[in-house]
Amino acid sequence: MSCAKDNDVAVISTQFGDMVVELYPEVAPYHVENFQILAKEGFFDGTTFHRIIPGFMIQGGDPNSKDNDRMNDGTGGRAGKYFGIGREDDPDSWLVPAEFNDSLHVRGTLSMARTRNPNSASSQFFICHAPQPALDHQYTVFGKVISGMDVIDQIASANTPKRENRMYQGPDGDNPFERVEMSVKIMKQSEALKD
Repeated sequence: MSCAKDNDVAVISTQFGDMVVELYPEVAPYHVENFQILAKEGFFDGTTFHRIIPGFMIQGGDPNSKDNDRMNDGTGGRAGKYFGIGREDDPDSWLVPAEFNDSLHVRGTLSMARTRNPNSASSQFFICHAPQPALDHQYTVFGKVISGMDVIDQIASANTPKRENRMYQGPDGDNPFERVEMSVKIMKQSEALKD
C-alpha cells in the first residue's frame, strides 16, 4: 500500500525497548491531540508505568511518578490544553471530555484512564495486556500498539508488592519495585518503523 498516508505515531521508549503506537484521531480527536501536545512538551519523559496488572493492563503518564514517593503515583495529571473542562486559567485543572467509540479494548489497545466521571481524562493512559471487553464503550480508545508488543509483556511481568504478597493493601500494590520509566515522542510512522 504505497498510497498509505505517513501518519504520526507515538513511540513510547522504556528500558525494555520501544512501543510504536498508531493513533486514532478519526474517533478520538481530543484525546489524540491531548496526547500529542503532552508528548511534544516532554510531559511524559521520566514518568513511569506506575500501575501494572498482568493479564489486564499497564498504566502510566502521571507526573507524580517522577518523584520517589510511590504513594502519590496515580493521583496526578492534566490535559495538554483547555478542552472546555476545568478552569481555563488553571492548567492543572484541565481535563479531556470522553470520546467513547467503537474501537475495542484488545491486546495492545491504547486507552485513557479516568475517574468515575467519564469526562475526567488528563494525562494518564493505559495499554491493554489482554483483551478487556468490559472496558469497551466505557473508556476512550485512541490508539493501538503496532510494534513492540513484547515490551508490554516484559513490563507486565515486573515484580510489584501485590505480586509478592497478595494480601498487601498499600496504594502502591501494583507499582513495580523497579521503576519502569518512559519517554514519548511523536514521529512519522515511516521513521518509527524503519530498521
